[in-house]
Amino acid sequence: MNGDALRWIATFLEAQAAERDAATNTQLAYARDLRDFAGWLERRGLAFEGVGERDITAYLVTCEAEGLALATRARRLSAIKQLFRFAYDEGWRDDNPALQIKGPGKARRLPKTLSHDEVDRLLAAADASPRDAGRNACLVQLLYATGMRVSELVSLPVSSARGDPRMLLIRGKGGRERMVPLSRPARAALADWLVERDAAEAAARAAASRFLFPSRGRLGHLTRHRFYGLIKEIAVAGGIDPGKVTPHTLRHAFATHLLAGGADLRSIQTLLGHADVSTTEIYTHVLDERLRALVLEHHPLARGTDAT
Repeated sequence: MNGDALRWIATFLEAQAAERDAATNTQLAYARDLRDFAGWLERRGLAFEGVGERDITAYLVTCEAEGLALATRARRLSAIKQLFRFAYDEGWRDDNPALQIKGPGKARRLPKTLSHDEVDRLLAAADASPRDAGRNACLVQLLYATGMRVSELVSLPVSSARGDPRMLLIRGKGGRERMVPLSRPARAALADWLVERDAAEAAARAAASRFLFPSRGRLGHLTRHRFYGLIKEIAVAGGIDPGKVTPHTLRHAFATHLLAGGADLRSIQTLLGHADVSTTEIYTHVLDERLRALVLEHHPLARGTDAT
């Protein structure tokens, strides 16, 4: 890849980080997508400075022919659009070749979730883990009780958990903060884990970790990848198909069960840390089913009686 392309991408990513407080994972995704596009252009003797709308469209057709998922293609176009908008604003180009290109959109798939019984079995299996039962029980209870993203969960500061909190302050995407209430079982699991965690830290005479779930790894806390494997192990122990269970599945179970129990979409949006309600509207099928059941149960004609 030529130096000019690398300069464009690096400067764009620096601006995203500084001006929009873009999350690390978002920046890494943009970098991968833009480097792939730059490599495609370079193989055709093209560069960012001279690329046209037809070239961008041809790249998207190539991505589709390669079998890339619709969501991946939409994300790549989003990165390209933002890059050229930035280039236009900076005066690197006097036009924006991506301005009129329409994206493929994103598939509105219903999220996988778990039943109440499956969640109960998962929680019981975590609490009965042969090793690290206290930590595992706390992890699963907190995830199901709050709907946190796994990256938010594993990086929780221990200071946020002190003093038997009724709510947790969570720092989410882009540095946005939100408060999420804790259920009684989650508070109990948290209190038990803190006692076990602090005792282990004192016995090891190790420097105090600032994380609720410390680790000796580079990050200093349990990693997302380790928790992903851990939740699969807990699923197997609970007699649940591990293919159904991921950290994200528990996040969806949190939202789905709340909606089925009577919560509204705006509340779910806030608790999940979604930037806009349209992201949350994938759960409207649950709301529709609840409203349908409400009408069938309470409408006088639905019960076969005349209204008076």
